Amino acid sequence: MEKVSARNYRELIVWQDAIKLAKEVYQLTGKFPKHETYALADQLRRAVVSVPSNIAEGQARKSPGDFKRFLHIALGSLAEVDTQLVLAQEFGYLGKDDIAPMDEQIQNLRKKLYALINTLPTTN
Repeated sequence: MEKVSARNYRELIVWQDAIKLAKEVYQLTGKFPKHETYALADQLRRAVVSVPSNIAEGQARKSPGDFKRFLHIALGSLAEVDTQLVLAQEFGYLGKDDIAPMDEQIQNLRKKLYALINTLPTTN
């Protein structure tokens, strides 16, 4: 179970996992064709960076309601990453071997985010 009483977002496993995912996605986008540098690759990079960024911003606000809201935003960004990786595969930029480990990480991170959301009180 996630440590909700973390004094710093860097202590949160979900944040650490999101950072790891971001690093791996950045490496994968290096395989994209040059013409995708400022299109799908850029969109994917922005979405994956948004996941740990929203976790951090929400935790830093010190309000359970705000934290929940930002965790939901992180979930939305994670769904974007998932969709964009599927598109990259459909467009032939990435293979199944590239996508499979990312899919597992995304599913695990999604579960951890929902678990963390469910541990937070419903009121500020």
